[in-house]
Amino acid sequence: MHDLYDSSVDEWHEGPNAMLPVAQLYVRDVPLLRPPGQADLLQVLWCPFEHEPEYKPPTELFWRSAAEVTDIRAAPPGPFAVEYDGYVPEPCVLAPEQIIEYPNPMDLSKELQQQFADGSRWQAAGVENPYILAPDEFYWNELSVAPGWKVGGWLPWGLTDPVARFCAACGVGMVPLLTIASNEWDASNHSWAPYEHQHLAALDWADVANPPMVQVSRGNHLQLYVCPASPDHPHTDLIQ
Repeated sequence: MHDLYDSSVDEWHEGPNAMLPVAQLYVRDVPLLRPPGQADLLQVLWCPFEHEPEYKPPTELFWRSAAEVTDIRAAPPGPFAVEYDGYVPEPCVLAPEQIIEYPNPMDLSKELQQQFADGSRWQAAGVENPYILAPDEFYWNELSVAPGWKVGGWLPWGLTDPVARFCAACGVGMVPLLTIASNEWDASNHSWAPYEHQHLAALDWADVANPPMVQVSRGNHLQLYVCPASPDHPHTDLIQ
């Protein structure tokens, strides 16, 4: 049992609160998932409240075999309260794309970071770098760390420096499973717009796309990590 404060009605509620579905991913659509055993489906749920001490929504992962899921609800149970609307995802259809991205500059050496800031190096490599005054921003915006929701990939550090995550059960270094993002792309990175939004990215007024309408910690990302040694070990997460 725990108390939750519902700011929308300015009152406290005592008791369990239903978790909300955040993502449902099939291995046939996202082979990178690498599920345990015969599972071919990952379901991600969270509590629509930020919990202390890190003030983020707690998450739960459920690996299932889709063929064994026979008793399907018409709609999931709803919570009696949510902290704010950004933790209530809008239903939308998944359209996965496989992409190539490169590490966050914070994961690279100082020498490489300095090379990105040298416009002559881009020119010598035959790259048309439009960021004349700040050539390193081309790497930041166009090549490294794709924005939006993604399985695996490089991590969008920013609130902290890169920090390794270790399994609480066995001490093995954990690997990124899923990034839950507060937007897909925006005016600073139109090149990352997914295929179905390319026509929007070409418009001058196009600013931001966020089909699920999720806002994590008022505009950040929630990264989920899993233990590569055992799917039974608890996952962990990090706000960035």
